[in-house]
Amino acid sequence: MTKLIAVLNVVAWAGFWSFGYLAVTTPPSDGSRMVGAVVIAALGAALGIWAWFWIVRHSEATGYARGSNSRTRFDADEGLDV
Repeated sequence: MTKLIAVLNVVAWAGFWSFGYLAVTTPPSDGSRMVGAVVIAALGAALGIWAWFWIVRHSEATGYARGSNSRTRFDADEGLDV
């Protein structure tokens, strides 16, 4: 499953960049082509971001990567209490 998500990540980002380029370079007179390319590029970006976050969470959960130092809730730092 991990490799499938990794392949999805690569394909999604490739779709984002290729259709994003097509959307940017399409002449304004071809509005329907531009909108279609923008929609496909947005889907590629959304799938790419989702797959990237899935891979990061999976890597941290399996111990392949260290967990991030981000906080899940508010904790006051020492010396900053008023």
